[in-house]
Amino acid sequence: MDIKHVVVLMLENRSFDCMLGMLRPGDEDLDGLSGHETNVWQAAGGTAQTVAVWNDPTLDAKALSIPDPDPGESFADIAQQIGGIGDVPLMGGFVANYMAQTTPAGPRDPRAVMHYFVPYQVPVISRLAAAFGVSDRWFASAPCQTWPNRFFAHAGTSGGLVDNTRLYPGDTVFDRLQDAGQSWRIYFHDVPQAAALERLLPLALTHFLRFDHFLSDAASGRLPAYSFIEPRYFDLAGTIPNDQHPPHNVAYGELLIAAVYNALRASPLWRQSLLIVTYDEHGGCYDHVAPPAATPPGDVAANGFDFGRFGVRVPAVIVSPYVRAGSLIRPAGVTPFDHTSIIATLRALFRLGTLTPRDAAAPSLLEALMPTPDNDGPASIVAPSPPVAPAAMLAAQQLQPMNDLQSSLARMAPGLIARGMDVAPHVAARSSEAAQPAR
Repeated sequence: MDIKHVVVLMLENRSFDCMLGMLRPGDEDLDGLSGHETNVWQAAGGTAQTVAVWNDPTLDAKALSIPDPDPGESFADIAQQIGGIGDVPLMGGFVANYMAQTTPAGPRDPRAVMHYFVPYQVPVISRLAAAFGVSDRWFASAPCQTWPNRFFAHAGTSGGLVDNTRLYPGDTVFDRLQDAGQSWRIYFHDVPQAAALERLLPLALTHFLRFDHFLSDAASGRLPAYSFIEPRYFDLAGTIPNDQHPPHNVAYGELLIAAVYNALRASPLWRQSLLIVTYDEHGGCYDHVAPPAATPPGDVAANGFDFGRFGVRVPAVIVSPYVRAGSLIRPAGVTPFDHTSIIATLRALFRLGTLTPRDAAAPSLLEALMPTPDNDGPASIVAPSPPVAPAAMLAAQQLQPMNDLQSSLARMAPGLIARGMDVAPHVAARSSEAAQPAR
């Protein structure tokens, strides 16, 4: 095969079951939802309730923003959600953990984290999964927050981090690409989380570019060997997030997925390209598949966790002329895909060295591809216009404090602007607010 360009779009905080669990109802091959999965929750002083997976079939802004408020996603939250980090997870604590959250304040529906979307509500990712391939064996790299999982995608480890608190100082796959003479860029919307990789900061002005540059680079055939795309995280200065992080409206993320696909599909580089659409972690949304044991990368967190278990399963759609339409993409061995499979795929394509034992053990996507580019897929995909949210709903969301990811990025933004990076100034303006405890 002749793949010379890999593009990764990593979105935020949705589980496989939440987005794609009903992609193929009744298909015994795909490990999706049956519709009978449940959690049990008992309120203080109340009787136990059985809460089943469900779907709000409407297409309004409220339905497309479930769960609202935001679920918990800390290491401790996820331990409760999956039923233990060290033991075999039973996946029975999602509702109990959601109802135990105290921020942001307000009433919570115990069913919220058990909600799933159906294909007509998320038609872009669903159509790409059908036109190309989907993996139901792709897990977040660790049972914790956004920063650690994104570090795994870039470095094969989080350096012992389980929360969104500090920069990563070590080697990354971008260093390996640089050493091999391969080009790379990070494309972003408002502030790039990848700027938390300290070794990349001297290259910030040349290698971190706004998303519009991805569109023009694709059109002109100037994409690098590796493109990593970050969504818009903030709802400030009239912008609307397209990261799909709860309770952000998933329809805006659908627009982003379509824009990335359409740009790549129309590019002269299309027949030499591989696009991976995935999510950094599940964000507290229910999934029924227990995360298996993982190869530790060699770092131990302050809480004693050695990263010997994957995080919760997340969506992964694999798009390329080298992917047979309707493919169910699973690794050949027992080790599932995780974010370090991105590194393993880049390593196989560009003859890179390994970073950690975790990425050394990760399966590559290349084994699932066809030898020739025989599937061009749809010429383009039109994403439906997002439904207009009621003014009261928008006002309520604007009044909520920043989520933990937004706070961590806002704290980082002033330093990036000082380096001359094209970071959205309205994010940096909230850095003082980000110094306060985040929800």
